[in-house]
Amino acid sequence: MEALIASTLTVAVAEIGDKTQLLALLLAARFKNKTAIISGILIATLLNHFAAAWLGQWAMGWLSADIGRYLVAGSFFAIALWVLVPDKVDAEESRFYRYGPFVATCLLFFIAEMGDKTQVATVVLSAKYDSLLMVVTGTTVGMLLANVPVVLAGHFSADKLPMTWIHRGCALLFALLGIATLLWE
Repeated sequence: MEALIASTLTVAVAEIGDKTQLLALLLAARFKNKTAIISGILIATLLNHFAAAWLGQWAMGWLSADIGRYLVAGSFFAIALWVLVPDKVDAEESRFYRYGPFVATCLLFFIAEMGDKTQVATVVLSAKYDSLLMVVTGTTVGMLLANVPVVLAGHFSADKLPMTWIHRGCALLFALLGIATLLWE
């Protein structure tokens, strides 16, 4: 249960102001079918985060427990610094738009998540908790918690949120996860 809760909260907070959240806003402005956009986010996130969680567990199989713990803690600290740098997304027309809202969202979200901080966090969370199902479920729920309101509101702008404080809070969360990883085995 700890893996599920930590994964959900970590990704939900990390996703605020992230480029995929900005992408969700662009897609909501572009397409009227919000259900297709939300379904695309769900499928893309499940596929992307499953691969990331599997990678995290595979990597931990090759490392000793102590080395793995230090790498996971170091990764949390690195992500803490990374989230302090705001993301941007290009507003240009995508060639994927011609495939409609569901396919365009699936493809664009999957690509945007590659190497994104929430994907890296999924690798790290999976390595820490060794629970593929709970981590993938949690990170997917966190992604939906952050993006579904943006899609449904459509007109809502991230400019109205206190992004500096949100990024600082997110950085603090990742730093605390790093500290907890070092202190508790």
